[in-house]
Amino acid sequence: MAKPKKPVDPDVVRRLASLHCTIEEIAAVVGCSRDTLERRFRAQIHEGKERGKVSLRRKQWKLAMSGNATMLIWLGKQLLEQSDKIENKNSGETVVRTIREPRLPLVDH
Repeated sequence: MAKPKKPVDPDVVRRLASLHCTIEEIAAVVGCSRDTLERRFRAQIHEGKERGKVSLRRKQWKLAMSGNATMLIWLGKQLLEQSDKIENKNSGETVVRTIREPRLPLVDH
């Protein structure tokens, strides 16, 4: 006879995943194993993590639109492919180097 399934609230799993808690942290809170979470709640974990990203993006956008210069520059580099240019003057010639920060994958939801 199979062991009865431990009742786990999928909404709690989703909310913890939206905070980007680790699988181990979520398992400790809901009282089940990592394997159980990955097997039974894969969709809720994925959805929670994606919703967490959207919340973070929303906050970044609000900061940028309120005039936060750092966030405006960062979003410009990420979304508009803008970059910093540094001019070095050496021996009478100007060398322009474009400094690009690594692009992070952006998820549009």
